[in-house]
Amino acid sequence: MNAMTPELALQHIWTFAGCDPSALRSVSLTGADPGLPSVYRVGSLASATIAASGLAAAEYHRLRTGRRQQVSVQMRCALAAFRSERYLRIDDGPPPALRDPVTGFYETRDGRWIQLHTNFAHHLQGVLKVLGCDNGRAAAAAAIRGWDGATLDQTLADASLCAALIRTPDEWAALDQAKALAGLPLFEIERIGAAPAEPPRRGGADRPLTGVRVLDLSRIIAGPVAGRALAHHGADVLTINGPHLPNIAPLVIDNGRGKRSAVLDLRDAAGRETLRGLAADTDVFLQAYRPGALAARGFGPEELARMRPGIVYVSVSAYGHEGPWAQRRGFDSLVQSASGIAFTERQAAGCNEPRHLPCQALDHATGYLAAFGAMVALTRRATEGGSWHVRVSLAQTGRWLRSFGLLPDGWQAADVALDDVRDCVATVQSEFGRVLAVQPAEQMEETPAFYALPPARIGAHEARWE
Repeated sequence: MNAMTPELALQHIWTFAGCDPSALRSVSLTGADPGLPSVYRVGSLASATIAASGLAAAEYHRLRTGRRQQVSVQMRCALAAFRSERYLRIDDGPPPALRDPVTGFYETRDGRWIQLHTNFAHHLQGVLKVLGCDNGRAAAAAAIRGWDGATLDQTLADASLCAALIRTPDEWAALDQAKALAGLPLFEIERIGAAPAEPPRRGGADRPLTGVRVLDLSRIIAGPVAGRALAHHGADVLTINGPHLPNIAPLVIDNGRGKRSAVLDLRDAAGRETLRGLAADTDVFLQAYRPGALAARGFGPEELARMRPGIVYVSVSAYGHEGPWAQRRGFDSLVQSASGIAFTERQAAGCNEPRHLPCQALDHATGYLAAFGAMVALTRRATEGGSWHVRVSLAQTGRWLRSFGLLPDGWQAADVALDDVRDCVATVQSEFGRVLAVQPAEQMEETPAFYALPPARIGAHEARWE
């Protein structure tokens, strides 16, 4: 597939999901790649996934009202949304720090490169223990020069730590994990149980997802972006965090807009019982734990479908649910490094070091695909009944992006500063202060997307439905 455009990418998502093709006439997309410095068609990915999510919301609203509406997406606004965490500002302060200093690329003894991901304290300590070095980039770099790249990559993976050897696209394609992903579609929307149809409430609802309850058991970017997208179309989204689980403060703020936030400890019986009570009254159960982790606590898709017939269960993972890497810890930048994206960006730009995409494109696109899948499943539930399981992964999204073809000189495009996207941001008062953040990129003719709630600190609300 070459010269992918936003329109073709949207058409692929929409038709693969079995959605009504006539709805595509209600979408207007403007802009062309490159919108950011990259040889990949990141703008087409951003416009298509955000437009798919917006159109799915419009179609669910049509079930309620019988009315179609126009959905439009400007690529520059879509790309601003894909960089929402970069443009976040609190009380007109500096850009928030999103990464630990040790996170980054390092050269190994055999001339390879490896990326460390140490943004959580326990991951940092684990990596330093394996390397046998002090905290800091210089100490880590010196230690890594004593390792061969592939050996260190496997050693860190075996220790459940976060790293990725920089591979070429061909090296990635030869791995069993890449072969497993090649047999999977971009996303899956699967019926997993019988349940009566549940049409959306008719009348009196000015937003597509009014009355839809979402439990958001995810952290960092991909899963939280999915929950945030459902919130900005009117869903009642309740985020559930564990008291022991680490978070990154700016991401809690950026991706917490429109949501309430509660804490439950699923390690104890009382926390699991509370979650079961919430799940019995939820519509969408969104989770981004490693495959199988929640099922071990009694909250797998089949258990939830028995507990709450008609549920839409959404699973977000890093490397997919099949293959030898299914249990491997992963983040957007690591998937870019492992799958050849960081190598290709470096090669095109002639850099000394590997080079990532100019945004967390796999995270954001996967988040919007998860929200899209959830709304398509809600629409199917409304018309034909059933319980549903939606599956997406960063690696499958990355595989799709790589199929778009390259823009050889795309890396020379100008970068986009906050001042260039002032029309895409807005401010809101919150308990964190005055928050400047990117607004929803999809323009909805009848039901404008917006955040009804400011971001809240973790655990600010009770674990109950209003």
